[in-house]
Amino acid sequence: MNIKDINYVDYGVNKKGIIVLLHGWGQNIEMMDMLGHPFEKEYRIIVLDFPGFGKTPEPDSFWSTTDYAKCLHDFLTSLKVKNPILIGHSFGGRVAISYASIYGAKKVVLLSAPFRPSKNKKPNLKVKIYKLVKKIPCLKKLTNYLRNKWGSSDYKNASEINRGSLVKIVNEDLTNYAKNIKCPTLLIYGSLDKDVPLKEAQDLEKLIEDAGLVKYDNAHHYAYLENLNQTIAILHNFLD
Repeated sequence: MNIKDINYVDYGVNKKGIIVLLHGWGQNIEMMDMLGHPFEKEYRIIVLDFPGFGKTPEPDSFWSTTDYAKCLHDFLTSLKVKNPILIGHSFGGRVAISYASIYGAKKVVLLSAPFRPSKNKKPNLKVKIYKLVKKIPCLKKLTNYLRNKWGSSDYKNASEINRGSLVKIVNEDLTNYAKNIKCPTLLIYGSLDKDVPLKEAQDLEKLIEDAGLVKYDNAHHYAYLENLNQTIAILHNFLD
């Protein structure tokens, strides 16, 4: 992946640090940019389209979370950015966990970010049928059909490369990466989030050495948007 191909915006004044905003799976710059402008008079703001999303070309192979983190590090290095403040939603939060653990960060904000495979969901009939069909070599075409028909909206809307990456990423366990984060970390999650249950946030808070959890009651996977003004106020307090 050529770092020069990454689409991004870069604005603000670097008085207090550099904020890097990381969008979720299937999203783009626009989904995070509203968190940048309230801070542009004091911080340099960088918002990018991850490879495979928005206006950035996709990778040429299936990527893991650490692959995305390395790409982000190479990209930020090219912009001479060190010790960034990372704010990531969902998948972007996964990348932030990996990045902060491997390369370090000044501060981290995780917005409804998962960090391990879901253990709470019991296999439904569709999953059982899919796993059974997958074991039979001659039914490979049927396997692809069922995966396209029954897969998550993220999976069905993804390209072949992004589908392969998505399968790798959702099955990764970032527990050890989370344990290695040493910088102050803020977690913002919704109490009604079905994609990333609040229990995930509570367990993640225990893993990270210096972490605090903010819970939005009656909010879902996009809790930070459902409570945008409150999120901005909380970020001001955390960053200052």
